[in-house]
Amino acid sequence: TMFRVMVSHAKKHPSLIPLFLIIGSGGVGAALYVMRLAMFNPEVCWDKKNNPEPWNKLAPNDQYKFYSVNVDYSKLKKDRPDF
Repeated sequence: TMFRVMVSHAKKHPSLIPLFLIIGSGGVGAALYVMRLAMFNPEVCWDKKNNPEPWNKLAPNDQYKFYSVNVDYSKLKKDRPDF
């Protein structure tokens, strides 16, 4: 399998071990980020029957961005109508 080939290469060339670790952690990080986007992003709707428009149920202080530089979401007030 592919894992055995990688282990045999790592045994023959130990300098490849950091490369395997960095590439592997990058792949795992990318997969976790895509899973986070699929599960918690308000534009993604998995249940169209019970919640067809999940973006309308967001409060103004719900932070759905991964990182916010200069916006404190806890201090935002509601300034839009209810639908």
